[in-house]
Amino acid sequence: MKTFNLRHAVVIAVAFGLAQAVMPVLGWALGTRFADSIVSVDHWVAFGLLAIIGAKMIWEAVRPGEDDAVDTDSLDLRELGLLAVATSIDALAVGISLAFLDVPIVGAAALIGVTTAALAFVGVVVGRRVGARVGRPAEIFGGLVLIGIGTSIVLEHTGVL
Repeated sequence: MKTFNLRHAVVIAVAFGLAQAVMPVLGWALGTRFADSIVSVDHWVAFGLLAIIGAKMIWEAVRPGEDDAVDTDSLDLRELGLLAVATSIDALAVGISLAFLDVPIVGAAALIGVTTAALAFVGVVVGRRVGARVGRPAEIFGGLVLIGIGTSIVLEHTGVL
């Protein structure tokens, strides 16, 4: 956005928050259905999913050409919906991981959704000013954190920690 628009910031925040809250619930539902069959390897599944998501974040941060589009002040709701769903696909995988870890999904999904909405709103406000300078390093850091969480899960379940 070239200029700040409060209505657009709220719509963006709600779209991303809702998508990020719904996808883990769907993943959790899938994970709980199949958890009994793979309980002996659930920590490896959680690690694998988090490592893949983290690696994907890092790859997208270092891949050239992602941020070369021209900014506009228009808000296409269809495009926003697709973007919100596309960026929340990894939350589906996280929901599967949460099922294996026996996490209560309603509270987790609510927390994920509210946190995402709040951070998306802040991101719209702050992103116009500092996004070009810290966007990629922050995405790389986030990917490394997810890989670290997955590693921690494996180390705890294998008795190393």
